[in-house]
Amino acid sequence: MTNTTLNFKTAPGHEVLAAAGKKMLRPGGKAATEMLFEWADFQPGETVLELAASFGYSSIALAERFGVKVVGVEKNPDSVARARANIAAAGLTAQVEIVEGDIFHLERISEQFDYVLAEAILTMQSPSGKAKIISGIGDRLKPGGKFLSHEMLARNQEAEINQALSEVIRVNSMPLSESNWIAVCENAGLLVEKHLTGGMGLLNVWRMIQDEGFVDTVRIFWNILTKSQIRDRILAMRRVFQKYDRDLGYIILCATKQSSGSQKL
Repeated sequence: MTNTTLNFKTAPGHEVLAAAGKKMLRPGGKAATEMLFEWADFQPGETVLELAASFGYSSIALAERFGVKVVGVEKNPDSVARARANIAAAGLTAQVEIVEGDIFHLERISEQFDYVLAEAILTMQSPSGKAKIISGIGDRLKPGGKFLSHEMLARNQEAEINQALSEVIRVNSMPLSESNWIAVCENAGLLVEKHLTGGMGLLNVWRMIQDEGFVDTVRIFWNILTKSQIRDRILAMRRVFQKYDRDLGYIILCATKQSSGSQKL
């Protein structure tokens, strides 16, 4: 989506950040994602299902770095077309596939996978939406397969934070506490074996330099300074992040699909 077609007053927060030039839109940044990948211990030839694959960049990176086979699910047809073009340009059509689909209907994918990766997706869903998606994730995992999750965390004041975030991000935003995220997974038969929490760094200058690089961070700040509509929205988000600094953060989880017998114990 280009800046000329984006209504900055009503657009979702992640689209405003992307319009400013931000590429890393996960609450824990690259460091948290890299920890997830370390926990996963991907092996060549294993299979990964990535939810909300967008333009295919992370699916491509996974295939190139680890030699895994990746299926990405993406709802937006324009994004699907762009992702497929990116995959072809990378010479990975035999290793990476993007399917047009809805993460609420993962049953339409018949294959089971060694891993399912979902980052910054579940936070935006209602409690019933979270439960439905995670149930679908469990169905798409092989027994012993791993669910890799990276989401926003509300250590305390969940309801108040949900309301404040939804107002400035312009979409439903319902981060959970550490115990509630774990419970959502385990209710779907996914045993959380590893998890880690940390502070929200999405608009932290030093984190941005780590995630985006110095030159791109300067470019992002120039766009914020010179484009008033972008500036107003991003500053509003930053105020909420600062207000709830002690309670708002990120969580990463690695959960394993239990066998039917294990779930009954």
